Amino acid sequence: MKTVNDRLYDYLLENAENMTDEWLSKRDFKIGSVYSAAADDQEVETLRKQNRLTIRSIATRLSGQAGHFEVLKKKWAELVAESRIRSNTPIHEVFDAVMRFRTIYWTYIERFIRGNNDEVIRADVLRWGSGMNEAFDELFHEFSRAYHEMTEERLMAQQALIKEIGTPVIKIDRERGILPVIGDIDTDRAMVLKTAVPERCSELDIIHLFIDLSGVTVIDTMVAQQMYELTQILSLLGIRSTVTGIRPEIAQTSVHLGIDFSRIRTYGSLRQALLEAAVTEE
Repeated sequence: MKTVNDRLYDYLLENAENMTDEWLSKRDFKIGSVYSAAADDQEVETLRKQNRLTIRSIATRLSGQAGHFEVLKKKWAELVAESRIRSNTPIHEVFDAVMRFRTIYWTYIERFIRGNNDEVIRADVLRWGSGMNEAFDELFHEFSRAYHEMTEERLMAQQALIKEIGTPVIKIDRERGILPVIGDIDTDRAMVLKTAVPERCSELDIIHLFIDLSGVTVIDTMVAQQMYELTQILSLLGIRSTVTGIRPEIAQTSVHLGIDFSRIRTYGSLRQALLEAAVTEE
């Protein structure tokens, strides 16, 4: 014979669609939000699927299946976090949506209580009330953890991509490569160049790197100093450097500041350097 907890579990799952419909009906119009009343059919179906899991997870907790709830909690948190990150949904919007549904969920528990007033005792009501609130809190706590971890992973991946794009070492033959530096160079980018370029050269087994600065918008003394330090780092790794694209006025200023490029082969253009080095396309 089913207990009152079992019958509450069945009741909540049987009313999952009604609960979800009521939740969706309370959406506002908000441009670009997955929770908007103007969301497309695919987004709505995603919300429905995820909300069914929400209902099942909470119902499992209320029925006393603690171990199963832990499994569903993690599954729900990772599923929803990945979905919200993909749709660029801020965490406060998720919190608002969950809080709205928490109210609806309790409304259905109250309906069950009224419909089974002869069996439900005060202790059941208190247990379900505290259990539901604790379950929602645990769900959102687990979601917040997953959201943070996934956001950090995404940020690290983006930074790695930016780093790779910003330091494009191009291998032109078995032992030589070109680093075309384009755009402005600030202190942060200069630091990235000094750490990423040597690593990339080592990965590609490059022993001679042509650093072309002709695409840099402004080559000031800071840039000259950073490029000089890069060549010194490469030299310590056994990688020879050739710098191209340095204009005469920058060369003069560098000398006045004690930045000695005399030990480094420099050329006015990359083409000139490649021709002299007899580098040909394979």
